[in-house]
Amino acid sequence: MGSVHFANPSWTPGLNPQDFLNYLSVERGASPHTIAAYQRDLQRYVAYLQILGRDTLAQVTEIDLEGFVRALGDGFASFPPLGSTSVRRCLAAARSWHRYLFDSGSLGANVASSVKPAKLPRRLPETLNLEEMEALLAAASSPGDSNSLRDRALLEFLYASGARISEAMNLVLDDIDFETEPALVRLFGKGRKERISMLGRQACQALQAYLVRVRPTLAEKGQSRGRVFLNTYGKPMSRQTAWAIIQAAAKRAQIDRPVHPHTLRHCFATHLLQGGADIRVVQELLGHASVTTTEIYTKVSKQMLLEVYASAHPRARLT
Repeated sequence: MGSVHFANPSWTPGLNPQDFLNYLSVERGASPHTIAAYQRDLQRYVAYLQILGRDTLAQVTEIDLEGFVRALGDGFASFPPLGSTSVRRCLAAARSWHRYLFDSGSLGANVASSVKPAKLPRRLPETLNLEEMEALLAAASSPGDSNSLRDRALLEFLYASGARISEAMNLVLDDIDFETEPALVRLFGKGRKERISMLGRQACQALQAYLVRVRPTLAEKGQSRGRVFLNTYGKPMSRQTAWAIIQAAAKRAQIDRPVHPHTLRHCFATHLLQGGADIRVVQELLGHASVTTTEIYTKVSKQMLLEVYASAHPRARLT
């Protein structure tokens, strides 16, 4: 694969992350969405260094980086203030760039390695209970909508497989094996890392109904490129369209909390653990590199236990 050009008129020869972005794209297999996020974050970093009068990363000090973290939170030049999560993301991009140049021998020292933002409390994922999940799936089947079979198939697939929305949008027909019980689905996660997940009977029925009765008609309209989920024009469905489908179903189900594509992934993990699944199995199904990432879902289950106890135990309800 050849190099990719990432142009930005504000970059100067000494402050140009072109090689780093190319490395992420070509060697690390980062998605265009990830590359675009890095590009935006590094644009902030380069702009800040230019304000300081730095011409190369070799001139950057640890104090400069600490100032960058503060500037991100306060806002600077034409850049508005960022929230704590976005500050951490921007700093991570800057640290990765420094580390890349240090590892390649272009920097004699990695001054960014010890600079860290304040640790954030880890938020519990938003999940739906089983009744809400059933209502959401049922609401995807909208009467009179010719695409309702597709919408139901999408939601059933996300909940049954635990796929990220980007994985679902990139799914092709050959990635699903209906011949096994349960059916197997091949997913390509972050960095194009491959994993296998499964589809239960109801998800298979919803998918097969869509593939037989709706998708062929959609595919005749445009260039499907073999993708499973298509928009009304027969082209691969976008994440924005999937988001709109899920939000519309949540509204019809009268769920008064935010519901987004990742909510179904959260529900997949939480409901598996509540059903007695081993955490390392859930880790593999989610495609988490570390079981520590998966452990956040055990905290959700414990939180639910606490809420049930507080509302149901007679001594807990005494005031």
